Amino acid sequence: MPGDNRRLSILGFGVMRLPTRAGRIDRRRSDALLSEALDKGVNYLDTAFPYMAGQSEPYIGGFLREKGLRNNIAIATKLPHWQTRTRNDMEKMLDNQLKRLRTDRIDYYLVHNVTGGSWDSMMNRDILGFLEEAKRSGKILKTGFSWHGTPEDFIRVVDTRDWDFCQIQYNLLDERRQAGTAGLEYAASKGLGVVIMEPLRGGKLAVKIPEKAMRIWKERPERSPAAWALSWVWNRPEVSVVLSGFSEKSHMDETLALAGEAHPGMLSELELELIGSVRDAYKAAGAVGCTSCRYCLPCPFGVSIPEVFDWYNEWKTIKHSFSQRMFYISTVGGVLSGKSGLASKCTSCGVCLEKCPQSLPIPDLMKTISREYEGRLGKTVDRIGTLLNRKRK
Repeated sequence: MPGDNRRLSILGFGVMRLPTRAGRIDRRRSDALLSEALDKGVNYLDTAFPYMAGQSEPYIGGFLREKGLRNNIAIATKLPHWQTRTRNDMEKMLDNQLKRLRTDRIDYYLVHNVTGGSWDSMMNRDILGFLEEAKRSGKILKTGFSWHGTPEDFIRVVDTRDWDFCQIQYNLLDERRQAGTAGLEYAASKGLGVVIMEPLRGGKLAVKIPEKAMRIWKERPERSPAAWALSWVWNRPEVSVVLSGFSEKSHMDETLALAGEAHPGMLSELELELIGSVRDAYKAAGAVGCTSCRYCLPCPFGVSIPEVFDWYNEWKTIKHSFSQRMFYISTVGGVLSGKSGLASKCTSCGVCLEKCPQSLPIPDLMKTISREYEGRLGKTVDRIGTLLNRKRK
């Protein structure tokens, strides 16, 4: 990463999808996967307090201690801001994480799951003072944040302080979603290292591929769809580390082999055109022809129109699990974001209609999405989030 003496592997191991048995991490299989990855050069492990029902941090701490590898490996973990209402809570959480990880310092510490609204709330809780003091004390070496908000708020948070790095969701479907390409380029221009999460959209770019997109991939069988999607991310010179989580050895071996060859500019113009055709095929398979141009914003009532359409299109194409719907409601809604942008907030005021280049009937579509995708669950969880965030302020 920029300004870092440590040379990080371009592939990081995301410790949130390890093999499990009876609800617990399968130590034998997980140890084998992690050992092979580290033997082949991976030296960045990404975890968080809640990963794998709270088992991930203690597992990593125990594994590195037993193998005597702590000084060879960079550990990244995250502050769960929704569990820390005061600066004192943050300090206690960090100390607890140090104990769970069996270490005296965390190499890369991120504020977890940040949006514009949640960041504003954390500012009121002295998050900046906490980060600076933790860094001065040596408990944290590098500070960053993981992002799930809008492109506009991302720029604002980047400019809040002198961050060392950030972590963003980025893949061939997310060029305008969350931080997007503009955010990636802006963070790099400010000297931040950029860690990429969800390069395969939780595996969805490798499985359940729309028929038209699969026909395009078959034209170039020398790489799997997953390998093409990962190559597209590594092609970007701004990217420092790409995270991938593994529960199957075959998937890990393919990714390790690709990482051994990956570098910025690895794709030709023809290959980028091929991937662009696949991206277009994915988007065409959705239910709403939104291009994420964002001309419709700001909505007078706070609806995150492009994000709502993007999640809905993905659901119609792939079909989300219950946990994925809950993540949508928590991030776009008011639980983690601090302000709700759900479709249910639409009042049909019509301001967006004259702004949309695609002439989409946005208010009607919002009613459909509220009914079909968010449902009663969305309204209930969103109300709970609103109450929680009032208490945090």
